[in-house]
Amino acid sequence: MRLLTGTATVDDLDGAVADLERTGERVDCTTQAFDAGLVADAEHLRRAVVLAERARSRDEGIARKRAVEVLLYAAGRRQIDRALAMGLAEGTTAAVVLTDAEGPGAGGVEVHDGQPEHGEVGTDDPPEERERATLAAVCDLAWFEPGPVTLGDPERLRAFFDVDEAELAATDAALADLVRERVALLVVDR
Repeated sequence: MRLLTGTATVDDLDGAVADLERTGERVDCTTQAFDAGLVADAEHLRRAVVLAERARSRDEGIARKRAVEVLLYAAGRRQIDRALAMGLAEGTTAAVVLTDAEGPGAGGVEVHDGQPEHGEVGTDDPPEERERATLAAVCDLAWFEPGPVTLGDPERLRAFFDVDEAELAATDAALADLVRERVALLVVDR
């Protein structure tokens, strides 16, 4: 799994989603974009990929497309329309683009805030090369500017994942841990 941070300035949301699908499909990678303020950390997204892949391998997936399945797990929600709030929106947004060509968690996480180096890549190339090529293609999209962003706005995370003061006070766990717990709970919330 590879992540690319940057700023998305989206005028046409459907067009941006189609752009992301095309960049990944050409080298057989799942590609999904998230509002960076609603991503607790890289582990949050890695865990969503692992759980989405496991559900799909057991024919227990919720969505037809793997990218949407990853979004559902990252959002900790079974309803696609509610999970979409974690994705891109029209306007300017700090964003994280995820691409994954592998099975659950293989290869770890690599985070970029600039264009990754790559050569000519096809669907038969190793997963990490296909992922880097996909992120390089995202960097070439007119609406995306790679660069560092801050992940996980605490207030927005608490609101989106329904983490209240009482829950925070009752545990020593960090907010990111509680968010990852919500991601894992989607598996048992059937």
